[in-house]
Amino acid sequence: MTEATAAAGALKRLSDEGVSIWLDDLSRRRITTGGLASLVGTKHVVGVTTNPSIFQAAIGSGEGYEEQLADLAVRGVTTEEAVRMMTTADVRAAADVLRPVHEATGGRDGRVSIEVDPRLAHATGATIAEARQLAWLVDRPNVMIKIPATKAGLPAVTEVVSQGISVNVTLIFSLERYREVMDAYIAGLEKAQAAGLDLSSIQSVASFFVSRVDTEIDSRLSALGTDEALALKGRAALANARLAYEAYEEVFAGDRWLALAGTGANKQRPLWASTGVKDPAYKDTLYVDELVAPGTVNTMPEATLNATADHGRITGDTVTGGYAQARADLAAVERLGISYDEVVAGLEAEGIAKFEVAWQDLLDTVTKSLMSKGVDGE
Repeated sequence: MTEATAAAGALKRLSDEGVSIWLDDLSRRRITTGGLASLVGTKHVVGVTTNPSIFQAAIGSGEGYEEQLADLAVRGVTTEEAVRMMTTADVRAAADVLRPVHEATGGRDGRVSIEVDPRLAHATGATIAEARQLAWLVDRPNVMIKIPATKAGLPAVTEVVSQGISVNVTLIFSLERYREVMDAYIAGLEKAQAAGLDLSSIQSVASFFVSRVDTEIDSRLSALGTDEALALKGRAALANARLAYEAYEEVFAGDRWLALAGTGANKQRPLWASTGVKDPAYKDTLYVDELVAPGTVNTMPEATLNATADHGRITGDTVTGGYAQARADLAAVERLGISYDEVVAGLEAEGIAKFEVAWQDLLDTVTKSLMSKGVDGE
């Protein structure tokens, strides 16, 4: 059996179950060496997601960016312009690699996501403007603009979708916020329909974060230390995600959605994000094996992708039969005095803060690179 054939086993089964496999990583080197194209060809990868931390790691390494940095330095561009020129160039090139997938799936997959400046997470108007600018800069039909699911981000999602731009709504941790995200998307489609836009060209995913929920709740369960508490470790994140899928099924079977479905509108698919296992005690494919459901996306770092190819256990739908147990698990956590609302609110704030730090680190790195070439990047 060839390596490609072995890799295709579990990943093909996952794809056959209706899960789109997206890679949670991007770099200039991954594109120019053909690495991304290889993953598309051998490991069923049909999309790419990026975030400020991914770009900080890629551009911070310097590999593959030297020539463009030199050109930008000669032109005397600002640091922020340089960062956007480099990141949008990578996303545009990745979108070209995935364009055949985009065309073969009628626009459903073959998507590449790029995030608005994380410092704008609480500014609706600036988020809308940034989303429009990014869509214009990348200029590819298979780009998705990532907007955080903050309170300020929700009206931005509606407005951006209403203008025909495909959106990846990110940093979703709570079931309540997820319902608001779906509502914001449907409202955007309704506005787009009223404006006479072709709804079939608009796609969206809702990035529901998984592993960070376990990391936070598990630490609190460990601190309690009782047998009851310890028995609940590793269950909250899966329970949360499964109940999110239940909400998805409910919303996209409702009358409001059905009024749009006949016009060619696309459902906003749940995307499982943060699927790399943080606790080494857990199987490294936990958040893949246990979140198989039709019409979902699982975006994986390469280590998780490779682990799934090697020893993932794809046994069919592992979500829709587990709603009652999911509710019981979250209720049990709550009974122990661990506040769900407090946890998810803290995770949202922490997620935005981490991306802000990564973005600032990226700006600092590029500033130094531009200055080293004799140009002040500020």
